[in-house]
Amino acid sequence: MKKSTLLMLATAAAAVAFIAAKPAQPTSMSNSSETVAAPKSVYDFTVKSIDGKDVKLSQFKGKKLLIVNTASECGYTPQYKELEELYKKHGDKVTVLGFPANNFGGQEPGTEAQIATFCEKNYGVTFPLFSKVSVKGDDTAPLYKFLADKTQNGAVDSAPSWNFCKYLVDQNGHVVKFYKSDVKPLSPELLADIMK
Repeated sequence: MKKSTLLMLATAAAAVAFIAAKPAQPTSMSNSSETVAAPKSVYDFTVKSIDGKDVKLSQFKGKKLLIVNTASECGYTPQYKELEELYKKHGDKVTVLGFPANNFGGQEPGTEAQIATFCEKNYGVTFPLFSKVSVKGDDTAPLYKFLADKTQNGAVDSAPSWNFCKYLVDQNGHVVKFYKSDVKPLSPELLADIMK
């Protein structure tokens, strides 16, 4: 009886030693379908149009983009006219994308419908407009976080400092340059960069 108990204990000890020595199998806690890759270009973003529809920016592949944070009650608001002129004259080279924002002095207080009506009525805007976003602060829209962070976009480290700041994006979706509000859409500098 004593011998059989010792034999059982020895067998159990050997089994425990064997299990302990066996290398642990790696276990994955994350599901690969839940992993979201960091955006590599502007084309990785989906945004809302001014009438609330999803728009994949990848649909603009092959053309340069001029992304502008706009406002209806700003000293720079007349730039809408030049943005529209740029879009009509050079639409084969560049697409203007307008993102209304109310970050600077409450100069974009309207609803999306009011903004769309204002732009069409006063400036004949036909270039794409999007839902109102935040371009600075804790609630900055993901696209604008990307545009303003060189560690993400690889080229530019500037966030909008006022309404009508502009980002030029090349035909591959890569951010190329940032322009402050006072750089007009039809300025020689901006046109030269678009035509490169």
